[in-house]
Amino acid sequence: MDDRLITRMLKRTDMDARDQLVQSAMREFEARLVRYACSILNDLDRARDVVQETFIKLYQQDPEQVNRALKSWLFTVCRNRCFDVMRKENRLVLVPDEMIASTRRTDEDPSRELQREEAKGEVLRFLERLPENQREVIRLKFQHDMSYKEISEVTNLSVSNVGFLIHTGLKRLRVMMDHHQSSELMP
Repeated sequence: MDDRLITRMLKRTDMDARDQLVQSAMREFEARLVRYACSILNDLDRARDVVQETFIKLYQQDPEQVNRALKSWLFTVCRNRCFDVMRKENRLVLVPDEMIASTRRTDEDPSRELQREEAKGEVLRFLERLPENQREVIRLKFQHDMSYKEISEVTNLSVSNVGFLIHTGLKRLRVMMDHHQSSELMP
């Protein structure tokens, strides 16, 4: 076989593997990455841009290298790009409740769903009172279903530090919510 033909075939195979990796990653992670970026940037359009840039970076990577820890790689790149955007714009922002996507269950009683949404909104309002590092690890754990190890890789914190931040953050949330509920019950 001609060397040029072999080279073209190898390039084509590499491009197919990259296409397949990006398409698969987009199906599985795009919505979650947009929510995560939006929680950092507080702007859906900028979040979508960051996620698009994340997938472009993914396409430029060697599929064999990235595939081993794809989820944490994607969230790390997305997070870093969000921080780049914020540094460029020189501002930090908080997440509004409206930007956090929720899934609607159609088989439930609407009043129960409303109660759940109200409770979720209340938790998110209290979550905003936590320090940024606790807020971020709690979001990654509970909104993006990441393991401590994955959170550690995304945030460059040790696994034990992630566990500590989640533990202390949840403890503070409980205290704040208990205090709020007890103050509501008082006449």
